[in-house]
Amino acid sequence: MKLSQLLRQVTYQVVKGTKDREIKGLKCDSRLVEGRDVFVCIKGYETDGHRFLTEAIERGAAAVVVQESCPKCRGRKRCLGRQIPAEEITVVSVADTRYALAVMAAAYYGYPARELQMIGITGTKGKTTTAYMIREGLLAAGHQAGLIGTVEVDTGKRVFSCGNTTPESLEIQKYLREMADNGCDSVVMEVSSQALKLYRTAGIFFKIGVFTNLGRDHIGPGEHADMEEYLQCKRRLFFQCETAVGNADDPCLARIWRGTPCRKMTYGTVWKRRGNFKSQRSVVFQSDIRRLDYKALELNYTDMENVLGITCRVEGRMAGELKLGLPGAFNIVNGLAAAAVLNVLGIPGSGIFPALEMVRVPGRMEAVPAPADCCILVDYAHNAMSLEQSLQTLREYHPARLVVIFGCGGNRSKERRFTMGETAGTYADFTIITTDNPRFERPESIMTDIECGIKRTKGRYIMIKDRQEAIDYAVRMRESGDVILIAGKGHETYQEIRGIRYPMDDRELVRRCTQI
Repeated sequence: MKLSQLLRQVTYQVVKGTKDREIKGLKCDSRLVEGRDVFVCIKGYETDGHRFLTEAIERGAAAVVVQESCPKCRGRKRCLGRQIPAEEITVVSVADTRYALAVMAAAYYGYPARELQMIGITGTKGKTTTAYMIREGLLAAGHQAGLIGTVEVDTGKRVFSCGNTTPESLEIQKYLREMADNGCDSVVMEVSSQALKLYRTAGIFFKIGVFTNLGRDHIGPGEHADMEEYLQCKRRLFFQCETAVGNADDPCLARIWRGTPCRKMTYGTVWKRRGNFKSQRSVVFQSDIRRLDYKALELNYTDMENVLGITCRVEGRMAGELKLGLPGAFNIVNGLAAAAVLNVLGIPGSGIFPALEMVRVPGRMEAVPAPADCCILVDYAHNAMSLEQSLQTLREYHPARLVVIFGCGGNRSKERRFTMGETAGTYADFTIITTDNPRFERPESIMTDIECGIKRTKGRYIMIKDRQEAIDYAVRMRESGDVILIAGKGHETYQEIRGIRYPMDDRELVRRCTQI
């Protein structure tokens, strides 16, 4: 392949050398560069790929792509690339190397997204659950569906985990090529705001883009400057999709979709009082009912053999009963989103509802084997918004006591610790503060920050540093009818301490102390 083929969809200037050079590979990590590779210099939060130009060239790079605003650069005429002495190296200057890498990667792997039915999901909460539901519905309908998300990547023949909700663009294109070659016809992808901000999905056109909701999260160093930037990054997905499916219960939907050219379909809730059930908040009023393409009505909570579930009636462009073996109104909303997507893709309700009833999502309100007199769930709720939602949801099942076990990650926002502590103290009957991923912080300091938040409330609590001991304590001190929520880590199977990931799985910790 010639370098010029990779650059077809990139605005660039050749600073030195020729674009007709034959190349072998495309890399953004100088340590992986081999002979005749193109090395793309990425400016990260902690390091800058431009610092490793010399290393990449010494390893055999045939061409390098640099950013106009790279260090010591004062415009194209004095670009850093001109300082490279090797005459045989091609130097290409672009406005944004992250964007360039994404579209070059798509070209390098032969534009695999064009061979696949791409479904992208963005939102603060619900991405993972909705993705699993859509994938399950596609499989039930006879499709071969790949998955890229927080829990795992499934390319059709191999399943593995990756570090980010949405991988780097070069990895995404590699996985998509593998999926297409493995016979997949569809891909469900979680698209994080960070991925959209950093152009990881540039060069991909989605058949359907889904908006689940927008809450205050991911604001701070290394993430988003403020809520406005967060929202604007989410919007990018809907400039690169054919059809948008959006949650009309979320007040930000209009702003998310404003000015986007895609076809738009809405889903939302229209709760009606039934029995002793008290309707949760609903921002879809009677006058809005006709404008919803897919709507959920008559919510009912179910509890069979310690499996907390929920059902509702669906009306609009499809009709039927949606039953889930997952707890909470928010999961009905996730299920409705999945049902809408599947229906837009041409799958009838008779194929959608049975498939969604069987969905189980690792670490998302996942019920784990427990003593007969209580219910234990593992959930990824790792911020105040998610924790509040999870606790309020479990309240609807009228437990004897609602017990929550959680910690907070180190080297992350302190404000998150305060708000999670306050949330736990407000909505749980008893809280066990423990460790999460302390990273390079002292676990005791993190726990003290959480304690500051819980002291703003009248909530009862205890602090147990060791997570296994914390779970043992909850099980040992349980009362009949307790619901125990182990929050924060969900599907994760490790605990990160000072740069090392040690094996640890909340589900296994429960099994050890219950021997079930």
